[in-house]
Amino acid sequence: MANHASAEKRTRQSEKRRLHNRYYAKTTRNAIRDLRNNENKAAAEAAAPKVYAMIDKLAKIGVIHKNKAANLKSGLALYINKLA
Repeated sequence: MANHASAEKRTRQSEKRRLHNRYYAKTTRNAIRDLRNNENKAAAEAAAPKVYAMIDKLAKIGVIHKNKAANLKSGLALYINKLA
């Protein structure tokens, strides 16, 4: 149990940030999944910029590493380019 007011505040802040990060990470994962399940190239190309922006934001705020963001975006681009 926390013994100082600052420790209690830190616990509250950490929990709030954890839930915030978890929400945005899950939303991004769902968007990536939907993009990968898309068989239509035109629709996938139209959705890609929004998904890329979501990935970039996660990297910017530190939820994921910038290299992981780059790898995700690269993989999505490869998938979109392979669509017929």
